[in-house]
Order: sequence, then C-alpha cells, then structure tokens
Amino acid sequence: MNPALLGLMSALTYGVGDFLAGLASRHDSPLRVVALSHPLAAAAMALTALMLGQPLPPSADLWWGAAAGAVGLVAVLAFYKALAVGPMGAVSVGAGALSAAVPVAVGVLGGEALGALGWLGAGLVLVGTALLSFAPSKGGSTGGNGVALGLLAGLGFGLFFVLLGQARTPSGTLWTLAAARTASSLIVLPLAALLVGLKPQRPALILGSAPGDLLGNLFYLLSVQGGGLAIGALLTSLYPAFTTLLALSVLREKLRRTQWSGVVLALAGAALLTGK
Repeated sequence: MNPALLGLMSALTYGVGDFLAGLASRHDSPLRVVALSHPLAAAAMALTALMLGQPLPPSADLWWGAAAGAVGLVAVLAFYKALAVGPMGAVSVGAGALSAAVPVAVGVLGGEALGALGWLGAGLVLVGTALLSFAPSKGGSTGGNGVALGLLAGLGFGLFFVLLGQARTPSGTLWTLAAARTASSLIVLPLAALLVGLKPQRPALILGSAPGDLLGNLFYLLSVQGGGLAIGALLTSLYPAFTTLLALSVLREKLRRTQWSGVVLALAGAALLTGK
C-alpha cells in the first residue's frame, strides 16, 4: 500500500483514538487509562502476529520497539493529562506539530536536506506552537497548562517515532509494536496499581481508545518501512486535525483568536514539512 496513504490512515486512527482517550482521562486518571489500554494493545498485536504466522524480527528491532515504548509512555501520560485539562484542539495541534519537528531535526542532523519549503514549514511549526503555548483558554490558566503539557508530549512523541522508525524488518512489524506496548505495560501497570488502582470509571471509553493506538502504530510503522522516516512521521503528525475536528464538533470547544492562529500555522507548517 502507498506509504503516504498509510501515514494518513495512521493520522486518522491516532486522532480518533486520542479523542476517546482524552474523554476517558476526564473521568479516570491518565495513569489508569494507559495501564488498561496498553496491555490490551500488546496482547492484540502479539495474537495477530501469531495468527498471521509472522516471524520474529531481529532482536535489534525488538529492542528498538521496547525503547520506543518506554519513551512513548512518558509522552502518552503527559498527552492524556493535557487532553483532560486543556482544550483538545490546541493541545493536540501543539503535540502533533512538535512530533513532526523532532524527526525532521533528526533527519537534518543525519545529513538529510530539508529544502526551502521544509525550513519554512519548520518555522511555521515553531511559531504556531508558541502561539498555542502562550494563549491560555478563557477562564483561567488550566488550559494553558494543558497546552504546555501537550508540547512536552509532542517532544516525547517525536522521539518515539524516531526510535520506532529504526525497526526496519517489515515481516516482523507486529512483533516490534508488541514489544513497544509490552515495555510500556510492564512499567505502567505496577505504577497504576500502586498509585491510583485499576478499576475504571469509564471502561467503554478506554476500550474504544485502544484500537486507535494499535492501528495508528501499525499504519505508522508500515508507512516508515515503505517510504522512510520522514514521510511516515510527518504524515502521521497530522493526526491533530482529526482530534480537533471531533473536539470542535462533539464537545463544542472554543479557542481564542491567537490559538486559532497557532492551529493554522502549526498545521500549515506540518503540511509543508510533509511535502518537503
């Protein structure tokens, strides 16, 4: 399948999954949401790999997956907390823009040519995320804190994409993803059991968010393996468009004018980076 289409499918499934996880995190601790959803994703990936007879990839791929899972756990926890306390639209756009910028920076440092449009896109991303960060929502500073957490999550997601993209064996994709979610589950399950407990308040929302995470990771890794790190990571980073659309239509969220400016600039920058 076309790597660009796979990247867009990853963005769609990530966006829907993040919206549902954000709703779940407004009723449950983000720690509990992740502790219950990540083991489900790990089991589903491993079971699917067994059913399809997918061979185990080289151990290096599994270790890259595990490292990505550990780094991504911090990003996911920050992101779900941000979605719970801040405006979902601004939070998701800020996180997505930075998750696009990190792989680009790694590529540039590795010798990849960015080009004029790429540099313009990077500049728009930086300006857009700054506007999102310094424009708290009406009614207090909570929204601003949520956006700041979202930007921190975006840096973590960018590192997650870079690490996961080092796994280069298409025949072992599901096992690599299972390794990522197993690593995060081994960390978050005991923490959640000790600190917040594992009994959910909104189990349906948590279960509903799990397929988005699973499919988003799968489509992303297939895109990277078929078209390279830049195309996969940058197209996947457009997922905030779907989260924002759902937040505006379902939750009737309202953003301040400066935040809308940040949304437009950040998404435009991500689009330019994608087409660099």
